[in-house]
Amino acid sequence: MKRIVTLLLAALMLLSLACARPEAAAPAVSEAPKAEEPAQEAAPAVTDAPAEPTAEPAPTAEPAPTEAPLPETRLFTDSVGREVEIPYAIDKVAVSGPLAQIVLFALCPDRLVGIASAWDKTAAEYLDTKYYDLPLLGQLYGGKGELNLETLLNSGAQVVIDVGEPKKTIVEDLDALQEQTGIPFVHITALTATTGDAYRKLGELLDMAEEAETLAAYCDKVYARTLEIAGSVEKKNLLYITGDEGLNVIAQGSYHAEIIDLLANNLAVVESPSSKGTGNEVDMEQILLWNPDVILFAPGSIYGDVANRAEWQTITAIQSGTYYEVPFGPYNWMGFPPSVQRYLGMMWMSQLLYPEAVQYDLYEAVKEYYSLFYHCDLTVEQYSGLVQNSLLAQAQQLAPAA
Repeated sequence: MKRIVTLLLAALMLLSLACARPEAAAPAVSEAPKAEEPAQEAAPAVTDAPAEPTAEPAPTAEPAPTEAPLPETRLFTDSVGREVEIPYAIDKVAVSGPLAQIVLFALCPDRLVGIASAWDKTAAEYLDTKYYDLPLLGQLYGGKGELNLETLLNSGAQVVIDVGEPKKTIVEDLDALQEQTGIPFVHITALTATTGDAYRKLGELLDMAEEAETLAAYCDKVYARTLEIAGSVEKKNLLYITGDEGLNVIAQGSYHAEIIDLLANNLAVVESPSSKGTGNEVDMEQILLWNPDVILFAPGSIYGDVANRAEWQTITAIQSGTYYEVPFGPYNWMGFPPSVQRYLGMMWMSQLLYPEAVQYDLYEAVKEYYSLFYHCDLTVEQYSGLVQNSLLAQAQQLAPAA
């Protein structure tokens, strides 16, 4: 009995000790970190006031588009069908001859890197002197000189422009020069009837469409008006005479005779009309046979003393005093070279031969031309000097007062 009690007490003591010991800590288990869960937003408080609208997020600004760089070159098709690679932007222009010089001086005088022929001394009255010192490039066709390739290459020209009547070999000539110099050569055809279109083509070439259209519209206006006058009158029998002895004529059908043929009955009919500005040489007997009612003498011809030459006294124009000297300054108004200044010749011839059919004031018309094409504000005194030997006495008396 005593032993049983002892065993019971020992069991109770062991049980008591087991209950008093702390539990052994479990081994730590490494777990992958859990992603943070977004905090739960508190539910909005319910109120009687209406909920304010939620502001929309500001739009994200789109990056400005990057402009593609301009190409360095572009293709241009000239008037004879040549496709020429030219600089995309052109600010240095060379001319192939005097005709192109006159046309382009009107459109882009400050882009010219040279001139084909020296200015006449009369140019000082009308042109800004800054254009006098431009290098002399020479000319591709005609004249006594030739194109100065060394000066051209040193000029920095980006293009060489030929303007006028296309020669038979124009394509071969320009292709050869382009290959020889590495400079683009282009031809723009310009006849009396198409000068307006020639300026539009130049505007396309030089990226000067607006400036070119101003000149083109002027040419179109003057030419259309001249056609109307020419179609409404009985044309005068006329000769245009050149040369130191007055024995050269501008023949009917030649390039130089375009406005003469348009506005008059050009008596100078020859077998082979010359393409030169000096015209065809004839003899005095032929002039007497033609016996014109009106004679236009080229500047520098025999206008000044023809009245004292016995051999001329039986000609109707000399007897009646209906002979005149073509105005000059800074170029011959009738051409020579046959460029855009022939529009001055159209207006002058119309006024001279058919004053009853003309509805414009010649001074105002000439002044507009000088402003557009020579960038000059023509005075009354300058105009009077230009036409002093070139109008009927009555018309000179009606010239605008200074």
